[in-house]
Amino acid sequence: MAFTYKYQLLILLFSLSINAFAQYVSHSKPNIFIYIADDQNSWDYEIFGNSQVKTQNFDRLVKEGLRFSNAYTTQAVCAPSRSQLFTGLYPMKNGCFANHLPVRNVKDINDFMSELGYEVVLAGKGHIKPNSVFNWTRYFPTNSDRGIPINKVEDYIANAQKPLCIIFSSDLPHGPFPKSNDYNNKPLDYDPTSKRVSSNIGAYKAGYYQNIEDDNAQLGSVLHMLETVSDLDESVFVYISDHGLKGKWSVRETGLKIPMVIRWPKVIAPNTTNDKLVSIVDIIPTIVEVSGGKKIESLDGKSLMPLIQNSNTSFRDYIFGIATRQNIQKCYVFPSRSVRNHRYKYVVNYNAKEVVQDNLGSNEHINYFIERGANQFADVPFEELYDLELDPYEHVNLAQDQSLLAIKQKLSAVLNDWMISQNDILIQHKMPIIKPTLHPLDRPSKWNNPKEESQLTLSNTDYIPSHY
Repeated sequence: MAFTYKYQLLILLFSLSINAFAQYVSHSKPNIFIYIADDQNSWDYEIFGNSQVKTQNFDRLVKEGLRFSNAYTTQAVCAPSRSQLFTGLYPMKNGCFANHLPVRNVKDINDFMSELGYEVVLAGKGHIKPNSVFNWTRYFPTNSDRGIPINKVEDYIANAQKPLCIIFSSDLPHGPFPKSNDYNNKPLDYDPTSKRVSSNIGAYKAGYYQNIEDDNAQLGSVLHMLETVSDLDESVFVYISDHGLKGKWSVRETGLKIPMVIRWPKVIAPNTTNDKLVSIVDIIPTIVEVSGGKKIESLDGKSLMPLIQNSNTSFRDYIFGIATRQNIQKCYVFPSRSVRNHRYKYVVNYNAKEVVQDNLGSNEHINYFIERGANQFADVPFEELYDLELDPYEHVNLAQDQSLLAIKQKLSAVLNDWMISQNDILIQHKMPIIKPTLHPLDRPSKWNNPKEESQLTLSNTDYIPSHY
C-alpha cells in the first residue's frame, strides 16, 4: 500500500514538473544568446581532455549546462555551416553548398524570431549573404583587432525594449595565427584523432592555441557583460563551433563533429550530457519553440526540446555530410557525401580515381579539372565505411568487409534518398562544376596552380545553373 502511494506521488510530481515546464516555456520569452567559435576542433577544450589549451569559460558552460556529445554540422566550411544555423535548412536546400555562396530566398532567423517579437542582432563575423535575406535588426561588425564589439552590444541591450536574440559570432580561433604567442616552444602534441603522437607540430598550431585562448577570454567577457546588463540566468545561451579545423572542407568526423552546449538554468540541470545525434539545423526550431512559436514543418531541423525534457527520447536516426572542395583557395573537383547512424558511417567520394573516367564528358577543359581533382586525392577510395563505436576517427575502412555489406547497402540507400530530397547537385549532374564567386578552378593564384594551357578556359556555360 505504501509502495503504491509513493508511486502515485512520484507520478503526480513528474506530471506537475512537466506542466510547470510547459507553462514556463509557453508564457516566457527569454533572451536567446548564441556564441559561435570559428574553426575550433571539438576536442580542443580543457574539459574534454586537452590540458594544453585554456578554455575555462567554455568549461564553465559545460558544468552549468547540457552538452550534446554527438552534435554535427552538415558541411565543415564557414559560410555553409552558418547558413544551416541561420536557416534551419541543410546547405543544398538553402543554397550555400560551397564557401562564399549566398543562400536562396528563404526564411531565416530574422524572420522566425521577429515574428515572435524579438530583435535579432549579429555581432562579429558575418560571412553570410545576401543582405536581402539576412536583414538583421542590427549588425555590429568585428573590431579592427578581430574582436566582437562587446561594448556596442552592451549599450544595445541596455536600451532594448523587446526580447533579444543575439548571435556573438567570433572570428577566432580561425587564422591568421599570430607568430608571436604564449605557446611557442611548448609541447602541443595533444590529438586524440591521430594514431601517431608526434613532436613535429605544424607551425600554425602555437598560433591556433593562442587564438583559442583569446577566444575563450572573449567568451568570458561576453558572459560577464550579460550577467551585468542582462539576466543571464533567465536566458538561453547556446555555444557551438561552426566546424573543426582539422577536418575542414571534408566529411571527416574531425570536421563535421562540433561542440554544442545549451545553458538554461531555469530548465536544464547543470553538468548534463546527451549522446543523441543532433545537428546545427536543430537550433532554429529549438529557439522558436522556446520563444513560444509553433513547429515549422518546412525546416530540416527538429526542436531539441524533447531531449531537454527527457534525455532518453529518440531523436535522429541519421546525420548527413557534404563536401564540394570548390570555391575555396585550394580548389578541386572532389565532391563527397556521408551518412552516419548511431554506430556506422558511410562515405561516397564521387570523383575518386577509380571512377573518374565515368565522370568525363566531351569538354576537354572540364575533363582536365575533373581528372586533376581525382589525382589530388588519388589515395581516397570511392566508398568508405567506418565503425565509429570502435574507430571514432575513421582509421580503418570497412567498405570491402562482406559481413557488413547489408549495413553499407542500407546506409547507401538512406544517403541516396536524402540527396534526392535535398535536390542535390550530384543527383542532377554527373560531376558538377560550381560557378565560383571567389576562387575559380581555372585561375592561377598562390594557392591554385592549374596547368598553363587550361588556365582561364572555363566559361559561364561550363558551370551548372545557379541561383546567384
